[in-house]
Amino acid sequence: MNELFEDFVKAYASRNGYEVAKTLSPVPPHDRPHRLRSIWQSTNGHSVKGDVRHFIKTKASRGARIDPDELNGWIEVYSAYWTAVGEIIAGENGRSTWTKAYEAWRELSLNLIRGYSNFGFEAWTIPSLYMVGKYLRLFAIKSDEERSRMAIEPSGGEPLMQDDFDPELEKQAQLRNCEGQLKRIFTLCLNDRAPLEESRKWGIYFIINLLFKTYFKLNSASLSRTILKTLAAYRGDMPPLEAFPASQRVTFKYYEGVLFFLEENYVEAEKHLTEAWRLCHKNAKNNLERILTYLIPCRLLTSHVLPTKALLEPYPRLQELFSPLAQCIKRGDLRAFDLALQKGEDEFVKRRIYLTLERGRDIALRNLLRKVFIAGGFDELKEGETVPVRRTRVPVAEFQAAICMGSGGDLVDTDEVECLIANMIYKDLMKGYIARERGIVVLSKKGAFPGTGV
Repeated sequence: MNELFEDFVKAYASRNGYEVAKTLSPVPPHDRPHRLRSIWQSTNGHSVKGDVRHFIKTKASRGARIDPDELNGWIEVYSAYWTAVGEIIAGENGRSTWTKAYEAWRELSLNLIRGYSNFGFEAWTIPSLYMVGKYLRLFAIKSDEERSRMAIEPSGGEPLMQDDFDPELEKQAQLRNCEGQLKRIFTLCLNDRAPLEESRKWGIYFIINLLFKTYFKLNSASLSRTILKTLAAYRGDMPPLEAFPASQRVTFKYYEGVLFFLEENYVEAEKHLTEAWRLCHKNAKNNLERILTYLIPCRLLTSHVLPTKALLEPYPRLQELFSPLAQCIKRGDLRAFDLALQKGEDEFVKRRIYLTLERGRDIALRNLLRKVFIAGGFDELKEGETVPVRRTRVPVAEFQAAICMGSGGDLVDTDEVECLIANMIYKDLMKGYIARERGIVVLSKKGAFPGTGV
């Protein structure tokens, strides 16, 4: 414990919040793998608060002045940290559970929150909230997984369920509890009335990102909108997003983009995901891959931009998923598109993009119909004309033949073809109208296929 508080006081004296946060980590440093065990063995439950007070005051006497009230707050925090460390170590030896570790870590988080509310912890120490909040969520997930495993008797007998037991609610009970604790931290940061330069509002986006991750894990992504609405109400009193660390901005923009994606607002989704892509460090391949998973379908449906080979090469998993679809869309090969979508269905569903990619069939059909339009060539020049004009009156039968070929030779009747073309016009993928009595499609002389150059 002597070493722990030497690090704490040194960080406190230099007002380095990130170094203070490291002293609350449940993971020992690489160069000191036995640190947690030595902390646990340095005192006992009866003496821990007195020992923590002694160590902090002894180390602080060398130059780091800590207000007496604030000191009491840190004593509560590190006493709770000592208890949590004990549960973690006991768990490693099979003498405790993740549920007990979560409950002990939750008590640590409550003491830390009280430190800001009641004991005057300063805003520069908010990275401690990051550290505690991050592991609170991870321990909650591990606890829920553990509780799910223990819901069945080890012998494989009947489930240990009672009449009032809801397995779906209990399945993520700890994570739901964690969400409540994270919202307390969110409120703590958001409602700070101190001047911005010394405000806890500087911790807001880190906590929001933790809440986003929690809501998505709970399959309650829509609850993120409540957080965003609350944030918007305080926007005038907040530092601008650009002033926060790039890592926090990337995560925030990513989840904002995914929310718009799930709401089928692909234009807004593309805007936010593109910003996340721009901000993301090029070496962070896992993050870039997550962003691309949603950005590619957005661009496909909004700007009709297909992913290039160079874009996907660094990401073999994405290349395997998206390249076949992209090639089918480019060729207008409807049958091959359906097969490629079916092949990747499980992965697309898992990544929550299946329904969006399904709409890519419209783009494939658009490209197929566009090929028919281009193959039709130009009308004969009339007297006085010097610039050739493409043929804009295309027989439905020509489109029907192309759709039958694109569908792998399946017969598609005229009514269905007209219905498909009408949908293309309705979705603004084609411009024109169907003259049924004449059996032709009359296309616009300019921009017959918007966004494609013809």
